[in-house]
Amino acid sequence: MRIVVQRVLSSSVSIGGTLKSSIGKGLMILVGICDDDTDEDIDYLCRKVVQMRIFDDENGVMNLPITEVPDSGILVVSQFTLMASTKKGNRPSYIHASRPEFAVPMYEKFVAKLQSLFGHEIQTGTFGADMQVALVNDGPVTIIMDSHLRDRF
Repeated sequence: MRIVVQRVLSSSVSIGGTLKSSIGKGLMILVGICDDDTDEDIDYLCRKVVQMRIFDDENGVMNLPITEVPDSGILVVSQFTLMASTKKGNRPSYIHASRPEFAVPMYEKFVAKLQSLFGHEIQTGTFGADMQVALVNDGPVTIIMDSHLRDRF
């Protein structure tokens, strides 16, 4: 499972010109799922997200996790293109991205686990929809995590 975590001042998802979800200050998370992902991958990434100290404390030092940021939110959007392989040629291959039969339940588990750890409702996009995602990256702070490479980074 691969995620891109962005610290944002605001973020939103629209589908067909209609606002689906939005948050103010918080985290915008893109999620890519592959066939060998497990519940252990979900647990690992969700715990890292809520414990990651990437918000400024009173001294302007990135020292606070999202759970200590008042009125913060999390917006999670599925993005199969995170699993792209660019190894050969100029057209990305998405052979490593899971099919919806596997990916949808995993995505829903990811959102549920993150919500239980965060303690507040998680905003989401719609799996498989053509979404327009807007955000104002704060910092910018952008962190990429891959549960299968946890020993490397």
